[in-house]
Amino acid sequence: MPAPVHPSQTTVAWIGTGVMGAAMCGHVLKAGYRVSVHTRTPAKAQPLLGQGAAWAESLRAAADRADIVVTMVGFPRDVRDVYLAPDGILAGARPGSILIDMTTTEPSLSREIAAAASAKGLSAIDAPVSGGDVGAKHATLSIMVGGDRRTVEVVRPLLACLGRKIVYQGPAGAGQHTKLCNQIVIAGTMAGVCESLLYGYRAGLDLHQMLESIRGGAAACWTLDHLAPRMLQRNFDPGFFVEHFVKDMGIALEETARMGLTLPGLTLVHGLYQRVEALGHGRSGTHALLLALEDLSGMTDSST
Repeated sequence: MPAPVHPSQTTVAWIGTGVMGAAMCGHVLKAGYRVSVHTRTPAKAQPLLGQGAAWAESLRAAADRADIVVTMVGFPRDVRDVYLAPDGILAGARPGSILIDMTTTEPSLSREIAAAASAKGLSAIDAPVSGGDVGAKHATLSIMVGGDRRTVEVVRPLLACLGRKIVYQGPAGAGQHTKLCNQIVIAGTMAGVCESLLYGYRAGLDLHQMLESIRGGAAACWTLDHLAPRMLQRNFDPGFFVEHFVKDMGIALEETARMGLTLPGLTLVHGLYQRVEALGHGRSGTHALLLALEDLSGMTDSST
């Protein structure tokens, strides 16, 4: 098995510098890796260029100069384009390179990319993450990895720059399936947190005191700790976009149908989030679910 990657000997191409991707790439730079960056909106790459990253004029050019290519983009169509387009990553990557897709996408697409990469003498793994903007900024993400186990061990030092928990899940696509399990839990939890706040508000409770109590009991969770306070501040800035969460739940529901499962909780919350989008908050954070529930209860002037 090849030796694990080392910053002084490894060049990384980073594709995608959104809410999470920019912070994640910054950690790779700080670790000492040589990094080139390409993104559809060059202005978003400027802070990383200021930290020492090089600009790549195209996906193909980025892949051609890299030992490892990392992608963190938005939707399955974006993943397909950056990897499989005629001038995409697979067209430019050198034999022996390793491709790491950290986007949440379709498990079948991860398998397709892995197969196409293998045919060209490359290795591809799927490594979606959980932890939102907070986890990205503090390098505390949970990383769920699918693909060849030996390849995963080679790039583990790089992944360790980004997260505290890196768990190998199985062959290509297994990382994506695990991330969908994560999103199913988050969907139900977010609905519960938002409904709790609305109930507490109508009951006349001091919501800060209420949260202080329930955070210490069986209801304790990441959403209560990190997103409930933002809701009370009426701060719906994105740590993770609603439109991306709707995408993730949609993928999960497609997989559910393929498996012959019925998940009524996920189906309900997916519909509620579509209402959030209809209210014009697709680019808000996922905790904007509160706004849809307020709307359903006629609480448009709620001070929660």
